[in-house]
Amino acid sequence: EKAVRFSFTVMSISIRVEGEDDGITIFQEPKPNSELSCRPLCLMFVDESDHETLTAILGPVVAERKAMMESRLIIPVGGLLRSFRFFFRGTGYDEKMVREMEGLEASGSTYVCTLCDSTRAEASKNMVLHSITRSHDENLERYEIWRKNPFSESADELRDRVKGVSAKPFMETQPTLDALHCDIGNATEFYKIFQDEIGEVYQRSNPSREERRRWRSTLDKQLRNKMKLKPVMRMNGNYARRLMTREAVEVVCELVPSEERREALQRLMELYLEMKPVWR
Repeated sequence: EKAVRFSFTVMSISIRVEGEDDGITIFQEPKPNSELSCRPLCLMFVDESDHETLTAILGPVVAERKAMMESRLIIPVGGLLRSFRFFFRGTGYDEKMVREMEGLEASGSTYVCTLCDSTRAEASKNMVLHSITRSHDENLERYEIWRKNPFSESADELRDRVKGVSAKPFMETQPTLDALHCDIGNATEFYKIFQDEIGEVYQRSNPSREERRRWRSTLDKQLRNKMKLKPVMRMNGNYARRLMTREAVEVVCELVPSEERREALQRLMELYLEMKPVWR
């Protein structure tokens, strides 16, 4: 099982006395990833077991959600009766889970996208102009066509008509950032920070492109020698997970000249690793 959640934490509260530069910290959260201090904004639970188990476990949840969405909650507020509706948004699922929930073929499919009808060949020709065209209701309609084959088409023609829908869509999913892309986004930022710290960018106003290239090449070389981490053209999940570790930050700190900056970098990584269970 996987639980994914979007949440927020108050890390610290400081006040600054007028006329003084340094602030006084009046509150520091000792356990930033504790459920007591980390307030969930959005909770999801995900299970990548077989389809039968998944649908059996989630079936009652989906039915209950549908019933709640069709009902109204009436509460007296300030002497007036107010009517409230419920909305559930299934978000944060990775591609494998979306395909499972929406009845699409597995990720090796010709239909590469879970948001539009693009095939592998079409996607390779058009790398820019895309829009979200798939929807849960349309997937349900396509499943019925797949099941009944009302136009008596061949297997290939039928598959082309339903655009890769081959099972009954079970739960509606909304496209957002998943945990993998959180990893990738965070690692991309840290990769830039590492380069800046190696080149002591805080002491320079406007470093040249050549200098930045040199810092990047120094970082890549160090990661390759010490961690067997080969440079990548575009950040991927495996590289991101290897980069965001204590081992990686220690290797990078060997190239950072200032003791103070090394400590700050290690503290930053510690904080990141402490917070990671919140969204991973």
